[in-house]
Amino acid sequence: MSQADRTRERLIEVYRKKAKRYDLTSRLYPAPGYPQRAQRTRAVQSLGLRAGDTVVDMACGTGLNFQLVEAAIGPTGRIVGVDLTDAMLARAGERVAANGWSNVTLVQADAAEFAFPAEVDAILSTYALTQVPECGQVIAHGAAALSGGGRWAVLDLKIPDLTPRWLSRLGGATVRGSASLDEWIARRPWETIRAATRERLVDPSWTELCFGTAFLAAGSARS
Repeated sequence: MSQADRTRERLIEVYRKKAKRYDLTSRLYPAPGYPQRAQRTRAVQSLGLRAGDTVVDMACGTGLNFQLVEAAIGPTGRIVGVDLTDAMLARAGERVAANGWSNVTLVQADAAEFAFPAEVDAILSTYALTQVPECGQVIAHGAAALSGGGRWAVLDLKIPDLTPRWLSRLGGATVRGSASLDEWIARRPWETIRAATRERLVDPSWTELCFGTAFLAAGSARS
């Protein structure tokens, strides 16, 4: 079994256990006081959404981004929520039903193997893509599916630059349980995402958040 396959199996196992309480515990992620809701709002705003847009929420989890996206695209828009874990999607389905959203489609799929719909207006991923070993490939596949001017945005965690290894391990403890900490630090997936964003998108932007412990990467599709 490859390292990527082991990572996927670990993610499924971990998030099946987390699903029931994820909405509550996520408020403390990655640390108490972290402005997660505000950062999600910032990520959605970076997409420049309009009424009627189609948005793919990659690794959507329980659908914590859905309300923010719905407010921008309205009932004529469409959300495609993609996640690897059945239990997380079940919670997302409960959220969709409770809000009466008829424009949300949920898909259980591996991010690296997901077939993006054609002419997507925007793609969003929050606090998830650095867990995917093929994160650069996901950026590339998504960029190819975007309509002209469509936007990609990734909000996620990272280790601050020039951080000593012992402090990296302490700061990276937020990913423990969902991925191997040593593997995550060694792989430095945020650098892969940054490079893929620069290569595959025009007008790429990279914003360091919370003293370099998080980032927002965004860019537009080539016309």
